[in-house]
Amino acid sequence: MIEEIKQDANTRMNKSVEALKVELTKIRTGRANVSLLDHVMVDYYGSEVPLNQAANISVDDARTLAVSAWEKTMVPVIEKAIMNSDMGLNPVTTGELIRVPLPALTEERRRDFVKLVRAEAEQSRVAIRNIRRDANSDLKELTKEKEISEDDERGSLEVVQKLTDSFIKNIDEVLAAKEKELMEI
Repeated sequence: MIEEIKQDANTRMNKSVEALKVELTKIRTGRANVSLLDHVMVDYYGSEVPLNQAANISVDDARTLAVSAWEKTMVPVIEKAIMNSDMGLNPVTTGELIRVPLPALTEERRRDFVKLVRAEAEQSRVAIRNIRRDANSDLKELTKEKEISEDDERGSLEVVQKLTDSFIKNIDEVLAAKEKELMEI
């Protein structure tokens, strides 16, 4: 029973860290990366779909993404969706290919991105702490129902705390790496 609670907490904390990593890949660093356009939604015959389900996205060079629509009629729709995204990108259409040049980041924009990254990391830390709280309450409930002893509970609470500390340290490492990546020119 105790092992299941620890395992569940470990799995959920791991998912929180992975979710943070996915979110951080969406924040651009000045280098072209196909995942930058993952959250752009396109009106595809009346339904909103992610851009990567309506077109092929590839890295053209270090600062340019190439988007080739699967259907010719979708080119203006995709171009408009990229322009309307919150990323400040200006796509250039050449026939069926849409090139998305990534502007160089200004110092001010870099600092804004660092603030955004820190906010994402803090949300992940809060999620980790919530998972710890859930695991601790489950352990206290088992003690209350006399399914485990108080010594087992105390030992398990310490293990859950060590697990929490290690995942928060992991989040801090991911944050530091992303901040360094954002601030390098």
